[in-house]
Amino acid sequence: MQVYADHAATTPMSSSAFKTMCSYLRDNYGNPSGVHSLSQNARMAMEDARTGIASAIGATKNELFFTSNGSEADNWAIKSAAELMKEKGKHVITSSIEHHAVLSTCKYLEERGYEVTYLPVDANGQVSVDSLKEAMRKDTILVSVMMANNEVGTIQPIKELASVAKEGGALFHTDAVQAIGHLSVGVNELGVDMLSMSGHKFGGPKGIGALYIRRELKLPPLIHGGGQERGRRAGTENVAAILAMAAALEDSLDRLDEKVERLRKMRDRLIAGVIKIDGSVLTGHPCERLPGLASFVFEGIEGESAVLMLDYRGIQTSTGSACSTGSLEASHVLRAMGIPNGLAHGSIRFSLGAENTEEQIDHILVQTPLVVERLRSLPPLCTCGRK
Repeated sequence: MQVYADHAATTPMSSSAFKTMCSYLRDNYGNPSGVHSLSQNARMAMEDARTGIASAIGATKNELFFTSNGSEADNWAIKSAAELMKEKGKHVITSSIEHHAVLSTCKYLEERGYEVTYLPVDANGQVSVDSLKEAMRKDTILVSVMMANNEVGTIQPIKELASVAKEGGALFHTDAVQAIGHLSVGVNELGVDMLSMSGHKFGGPKGIGALYIRRELKLPPLIHGGGQERGRRAGTENVAAILAMAAALEDSLDRLDEKVERLRKMRDRLIAGVIKIDGSVLTGHPCERLPGLASFVFEGIEGESAVLMLDYRGIQTSTGSACSTGSLEASHVLRAMGIPNGLAHGSIRFSLGAENTEEQIDHILVQTPLVVERLRSLPPLCTCGRK
């Protein structure tokens, strides 16, 4: 049996998204900046897609700008907001468990004279509203906190955090890449100024994303060139991917409550089974977490070895550790949550999607204890520079 349980990394394209993309790659291939009929047909289709995606998050079409991916959207939001607000100050706040698209961008700002505060998280991976209140200063210009964590699935209190930022005169950005298509998201209800998304996380193609920018915010462009995206993001729009993303989002939000409930039941059954394994610990918030994501750490194993062995047994999943230049580094997310370095090396993330079945959960629950037991019986291959 083959089980794909790595939807937080990427999702299979929905049938309607694939069909739509193929049509606009081959038959309706006009450049939307042109004036002839083929181009204008592409332009109208693209604007309809913009309207659909914007409406799905409670925005207007003029507040949505297409990007190449979520990382570009994060870079645009943070770098351009910092530039826009630099006369007020150069203090930026983010969390210690952000995606590297945010953390690396904040490091970039630090190298250019900005000061960045990295908020701590509790043992469940949540940012405290009080910690943000304490970190706010008169020169704070931007707060960026992700909506849902990609490794442990913890959902952040974005509405409350955005309110604190607004009261302090700062802009608020959220990386919602893991949330869009899986949770109900309304930008006005949340009170955010900017929001990033990525199509391949909810059944769309890779290489397409979007950034919501509140209409009053005149955010300068990150990419200069032509007048595409109303002069805010140069480069010929990827019409086929844009329309596929819109189709995928419509699919994912159709009967969302039913889908979420089904995923939660499978996730909770998975959690209940896996934590029976000796030396296993659930990571992330026990309740405020993405409906399809369950992450664990296991004593006495290496996460990457477990992922490879599970793959051999037909289960595709992932780990929070990353091997770099011969050294296995524990996840920054798990370390920020206070998980000991040695234990953090044994992380496994299962992220479920609409096509997963109860029978597949059964397969995971049979194979995972066997893999853990097998790895614990083997001598360690190396210490990988652990401390």
